[in-house]
Amino acid sequence: MKKSLRFHITFDGVMSGPAGDEDNMISWDMSGVVDSTPDFQDSFQEFDTILLGRITYEGLSQFWPTQSGDFADLMNHTSKIVFSKTLSKAGWGVFENISLINKNVEEEVKKIKGQTGKDMIIFASSKLVQSFTNAGLIDEYRIVVHPVLLGSGKRLFDGITARKDLQA
Repeated sequence: MKKSLRFHITFDGVMSGPAGDEDNMISWDMSGVVDSTPDFQDSFQEFDTILLGRITYEGLSQFWPTQSGDFADLMNHTSKIVFSKTLSKAGWGVFENISLINKNVEEEVKKIKGQTGKDMIIFASSKLVQSFTNAGLIDEYRIVVHPVLLGSGKRLFDGITARKDLQA
């Protein structure tokens, strides 16, 4: 099982504006379709597990379980793993395909990567991306670059502790 990262950033590497929002970067349709990536729903065929940090999980779990439609079905029926040091449980509405990892993260991720199945994907969760990048746990980066320069905001790769040579 491979761990992939799919992220939306601006041309200057910003993943969210100074206030933590993405509205000034991408045009989101709350039905779940990202205007700039019409193949986003098709990408769900490549993975069977969504990895989420606590902040992203808290936002998504409040919205998606109550939604309907094709994209909501994909979000709600795909297995999810939440990584948090502070949560003691994780839920996704009536759906029971979610688990929580809050200790021995590197060891647990290595075990999961050794299992059979489709790829895993990290949604948003910049701290998780930074932690997994530093630990060498991400196999593939898929980054959608939007033709916008924000100048400031939260950058995807802040917090990387050492040089990482990547292959195209």
